[in-house]
Amino acid sequence: MIKIIIERRIMPGLEQEYEEAAREAVRYSMTASGFISGESLHEHGNTEHRLLITQWRDLASWKAWQHSQQREAVLQKLLPLLTEEERITAYEHP
Repeated sequence: MIKIIIERRIMPGLEQEYEEAAREAVRYSMTASGFISGESLHEHGNTEHRLLITQWRDLASWKAWQHSQQREAVLQKLLPLLTEEERITAYEHP
């Protein structure tokens, strides 16, 4: 099992547009092979800083989703709302 942490910074004032695009991304990711769960958080006192924590069966499952056409389509809606590229980190149990 692996956890993928995605950190995003949203342009001020575009939080609602981001939420709509992010919900669509979650709907698609839930159907991806190997997806287990996910949650979305924002920094206390700073709704422009978002953290997504997703859990996948294995790294291959995440990589397949990461490079899928569905994720690419969703990112086309998300990326214009961000102030910088998303930061993705994979974590696993020792």
